[in-house]
Amino acid sequence: METLVVTAALLLGLLSLGVQDELHLPSTNLSSTSSTSSTPTAPCTRAFSLEDQTRDPAWSSNCTTRDGGPDHTDTRTEEEKKKPEPEEKKPELACPPLGLESLQVDDSQIRASSYERAGLGPHRGRLNIQSGIEDGDLYDGAWCAQFKDRHQWLEVDALHPTLFTGVILQGRNSIWSWDWVETYRVQLSNDSLKWQTCMNGTREAIFAGNQNPETPVLGILPVPTVARFIRINPQTWYSNGTVCLRAEILGCRVRDPDDLYSSEQEPGSKDDLDFRQHDYKEMRKLMKSVAEACPDITRIYTIGRSYMGLKLYVMEISDNPGKHELGEPEFRYVAGMHGNEALGRELVLNLMQYLCREFLKGNQRVVRLVTDTRIHLLPSMNPDGYEEAHRKGSELAGWADGRYTVEGIDLNHNFPDLNNIMWDAREAAGDRTKTANHYIAIPEYYTQEDAMVAPETRAVISWMQDVPFVLSANLHGGELVVTYPFDCTRDWAPQEDTPTADDAFFRWLAAVYASTNLVLSNPNRRHCHYEDFQAHNNIINGGAWHTVPGSMNDFSYLHTNCFEVTVELSCDKFPHVSELPVEWENNKESLLVYMEQVHRGIKGVIRDKVTRQGIPEALIKVEDHDHDLRSAADGDYWRLLNPGEYRVMAVAAGYLPAVRRCSVGSEPRPTICDFTLTKTPVQRLKEIRARGGQVPQDLQLKLRALRLRKLRASTKAINQRRGGQGGARRARRARGTRRDQRTWRTRRDQENLG
Repeated sequence: METLVVTAALLLGLLSLGVQDELHLPSTNLSSTSSTSSTPTAPCTRAFSLEDQTRDPAWSSNCTTRDGGPDHTDTRTEEEKKKPEPEEKKPELACPPLGLESLQVDDSQIRASSYERAGLGPHRGRLNIQSGIEDGDLYDGAWCAQFKDRHQWLEVDALHPTLFTGVILQGRNSIWSWDWVETYRVQLSNDSLKWQTCMNGTREAIFAGNQNPETPVLGILPVPTVARFIRINPQTWYSNGTVCLRAEILGCRVRDPDDLYSSEQEPGSKDDLDFRQHDYKEMRKLMKSVAEACPDITRIYTIGRSYMGLKLYVMEISDNPGKHELGEPEFRYVAGMHGNEALGRELVLNLMQYLCREFLKGNQRVVRLVTDTRIHLLPSMNPDGYEEAHRKGSELAGWADGRYTVEGIDLNHNFPDLNNIMWDAREAAGDRTKTANHYIAIPEYYTQEDAMVAPETRAVISWMQDVPFVLSANLHGGELVVTYPFDCTRDWAPQEDTPTADDAFFRWLAAVYASTNLVLSNPNRRHCHYEDFQAHNNIINGGAWHTVPGSMNDFSYLHTNCFEVTVELSCDKFPHVSELPVEWENNKESLLVYMEQVHRGIKGVIRDKVTRQGIPEALIKVEDHDHDLRSAADGDYWRLLNPGEYRVMAVAAGYLPAVRRCSVGSEPRPTICDFTLTKTPVQRLKEIRARGGQVPQDLQLKLRALRLRKLRASTKAINQRRGGQGGARRARRARGTRRDQRTWRTRRDQENLG
């Protein structure tokens, strides 16, 4: 049988023409290559570590020979040697990852020569997979061979003829063990029976692996090779460890007419959006292009700067941008809190484009959303961190590079911990009704100049104060789950379900996003790492997952009127650009339907009965809900609630409270529940005297009646106190009187008998 043969010149030529995701080749029988074939598979002759990957492969390599040291032959002329070396830049991956990290590669496609135990099986050999806390459980952080010899291998079946271009390797993720592979071979096959080793000239090529457990190392095959199966064959490993690795494979699918599945529809998106990883400059250009395309419904503004001076850009989308409209709720999406969790950033940028284009097309759902909601989109809360991760690339940033700010701050732990302030106050008071359950003040220490508060955090807090947000979502990556407050547990428990007073509605919000997400709602998906969130319907209380003191979600709930959840969007924190169209389709409906939830519950305006002006800072109390809200500057308010009947009270300083019963239906449409408050007579008297005016007769009569009621109430209280103090004396007198009466009757009876 003929063997599929692709020359290096042909393949490199195809790549130079921009062929990346797939290649179309003539019909060829894809049987395995025999050992006597006169046209062997083109050998690979180069490999790069993370440190060397950006250099010119024509003159530098970390590929070693089987019987010699590194091949560092410098073929440059003397003049070339004198020239300064080019600046290092991010490597361009010729082909995308097959999807070990993103779970596009199924467990059934991964095999191994052996494995130490089930928790270290081949299915755990995925790039960036994280281990469980317990050593020895079913969810360890790598594939580890049972034997420590050079005959061990990890094999991946691409299912289709694939142009393999590289391997990315990582060590074992564990808090107990240090294990990694230092050098390895690459083998290729068409049938998993006959294998050819990647060659360096006439000798076997040995690729440089890892020097620590976490840093990804890229090994490039400069001569791409077509096959279906690929093996990683470790040759040396950390001296105090064993044969353990996590991996990703780079390859482009080859289109072959004889392949029965070659005509399968590739997943993607019908929306013509700018699917790529945008750095800071590209992000600004995209936002500007959206604003220019839809100037009547968009506005770009900044809320502050990062530590390195990059602006925190926000796009507002509304039918009247730049102005809060009475009764219109404010919504926000925040992405990029952790700079290396890049999918949320791209989804928010995609959402900007989508809303603009669909509004112009007259999409009624989008038109209604834009008209009835003021939407704020912050694509990058930690732009410094993103730039660090972006420089290394989607597969090479590792699990933590770019997560923190330049100062080393985790922004999701950087907000004031108001939870413990509230809990401590309630414990000290003994009566929770006497302590605040909302609008809890920021502690004094947090406001100091030398407080360890990131400028990005300060900017977002100020933003929250300026805009009366009602609903928000914080977009993260690295898992598949939606979490809801509280994130912080009581008494510093590492894991404990810690519900809010609005637990039922938070569960609804989380379920809305999870149930409409194409990946989260898939019952056949595997775990990202080690936790089975499907057992919880893909939603979980933040504290029940792991405690997070100082989270943005908890701060938003306790310090403002805004409800916020966290959405973990993908197992892969930094998906390859080829995966972005699919991720958009996975999340598009979820992003839209979650925004629509801002219109659930009740809303209204609290006004002064006489002036008809809105009353700011009025308190909204819902019976049996131990979490109050306050009205905005214009007197309008929004209270998110599940369907049901509610007794609602409006209270404002200087006004008599008012109570209404409000009914909430099942439709995502708020019930109007307005309040008109009457000033107390005392408050009216104060205002009149302040103006130097004459007190009207009706107010005099009200004050007279009010003071009479207060006099009667105080008199009753005094009598009750007196009654309590004199009660014992009266009881003693009564007992003495009864005793005297019995004595008198006894004497009388004796006298009568005598």
